[in-house]
Amino acid sequence: MQTALNIAIALALLFVVIVLGMGLWNMMKGGPGNTSQRLMRLRVAGQAVALILLLGALFFFGSGRG
Repeated sequence: MQTALNIAIALALLFVVIVLGMGLWNMMKGGPGNTSQRLMRLRVAGQAVALILLLGALFFFGSGRG
């Protein structure tokens, strides 16, 4: 279970990095603003998923209270 969660976290973070890169590329080449907005929303959603996965991993597999 822990390995599957680690892989899901890595994929979510990779997704965020890819979408961020696509958004930066779109801005550098002067692409349409609608595409930038769509990519920003997609990135924020990806960050939310990654954060939920990270918090879930800490909750279920954290070291506890010492």
